[in-house]
Amino acid sequence: AGSLGEGSRGPPGLDELRWHLPTRRGDTLNAEVEVMEKRPSSSKPDRGIIMMSYRIKNQKGELVMSLKSAQLVKKRPA
Repeated sequence: AGSLGEGSRGPPGLDELRWHLPTRRGDTLNAEVEVMEKRPSSSKPDRGIIMMSYRIKNQKGELVMSLKSAQLVKKRPA
């Protein structure tokens, strides 16, 4: 179900995708995800949009990839 579980309705797009370093067979990759912004959807009242920043690091702690993604999510009942 991904990092957002059952509430995820999918990403409408990705921004600022960067490959900082190559990865190699045997590398261990770790993801860090930060929610940067949240707002209600203007067209779908039962949904919201969150902006997330992803940082992927290798076993040495070196940044190998980064991206930002908008995610559509189901809103919790009031």
